[in-house]
Amino acid sequence: MGEAELNSITNQLSIHSVIFFYGDAASKDLSWQIANDIGKHWNEPKARIKINGDLYTVQFEIEGIYEPDLNPEKVWYNDNPRFNFFRIEEFANGNISFVDGIGSNTGYFKLDNLLQTSTTAPHEYGHTLGLVHPTLLDIRGKGIPGIMYPRGTIVDPAFQYNPEARAGDNTNGGTMNPVHRKVLPNDIDDLKLHKLFFNNGKAVVGDFTSLYHEKHTQSAS
Repeated sequence: MGEAELNSITNQLSIHSVIFFYGDAASKDLSWQIANDIGKHWNEPKARIKINGDLYTVQFEIEGIYEPDLNPEKVWYNDNPRFNFFRIEEFANGNISFVDGIGSNTGYFKLDNLLQTSTTAPHEYGHTLGLVHPTLLDIRGKGIPGIMYPRGTIVDPAFQYNPEARAGDNTNGGTMNPVHRKVLPNDIDDLKLHKLFFNNGKAVVGDFTSLYHEKHTQSAS
């Protein structure tokens, strides 16, 4: 989730997002790294969009804040559209990172997902802005996979975990290695920023889910 801000003097459309990180696996350095990864990937296209006939450069301004003692009430009662809240732990139910909805401001990161590739957080950030997984998950012949393609997508050999594996063979690495995902111009287009309702130059991207997450625990067996 974020707040869009139009500057008609510089012709820049800025998306401001502040992400608070909590949980046993969160840290100050990791919080900074995640925010940097998100900003780097989403700014890479150097996108420009037209709003009311004027061309604007799109810039994502992402800040990561480590808040180990986050009070749940700060999450529940937050009304600042710039604020997002993510718990980070070594274990997550379902063994995967997630957000609490399409267009949301809360979620849960599995530490390994973040360490394996710098595209995990940018992918989940896309969900917070309202983007979904594409419906067509066999994109052979279409080149670099966009940031919103999920794990398991069938891609050209160069973008697989194992370029020598048969396409779609999960066992031997025949699906997309998320490290190859990129934010492409069409990912920016899919945000439909030109349709936002601006009030005094500002608009909300995404929505409030406001869920504070307790730590997931592995059940004894």
